[in-house]
Amino acid sequence: MSYWVIFGILMIFSLIVQWRLNSRFKKYSKEFLPSGLTGREIAEKMLRDHGIDDVKVTCIQGRLTDHYNPADKTVNLSEDVYNGSSVSSAAVAAHECGHAVQHATAYRWLTLRSTLVPIVNVGSSLSVWILLVGFILMGIESLFNIGYVISVIAVVLFALSTLFAFITLPVEYNASNRALEWLENTGISNGIEHEHAKDALKWAARTYVMAALVSLANLLYYVAALSRN
Repeated sequence: MSYWVIFGILMIFSLIVQWRLNSRFKKYSKEFLPSGLTGREIAEKMLRDHGIDDVKVTCIQGRLTDHYNPADKTVNLSEDVYNGSSVSSAAVAAHECGHAVQHATAYRWLTLRSTLVPIVNVGSSLSVWILLVGFILMGIESLFNIGYVISVIAVVLFALSTLFAFITLPVEYNASNRALEWLENTGISNGIEHEHAKDALKWAARTYVMAALVSLANLLYYVAALSRN
């Protein structure tokens, strides 16, 4: 019962953060920069200013689907960000380029997160099913020990996913700090525009905080369930 209360509270806060993020980005997408630079132009300029010439800026479909892909060195911007010249476009474009700068400078938290990606991709999708199989086998007296070992493996895999979620936090906050510092130093955003860019990235970062807390709550639930068994 305690778990479901905590999980319910976290989900409510997650929905609130997501709502605030969407409302902020919608509001700041109507606030345009004096420079008139588009997200693509801002991204390309930030990369040039940091001496990065092997990263390509591309346009992808969707809304808030923007991301940096270290595998093929591409900054992928959604259509609204790529073509837009708003505060939201500038904040997102610069943030994603912040990840490219992290990659180019071998930022330790990004390197660690990238190392965990293959394990987490497998573990996050299979850990719950492996845990279910383990619990079922633990219900059979003759297979209890096998089921327990399988369950422990599943919990360890999920723990790595939770660790990944928390490692993501310094990566995201650092990318935002790099973006905001560059936007301010270049004069692309200043005054009220800069404060709004900072506000937009703040709410974006909080979605990762909530995701990490939800993952931790699930991990603790699995550990408690395994302990009871």
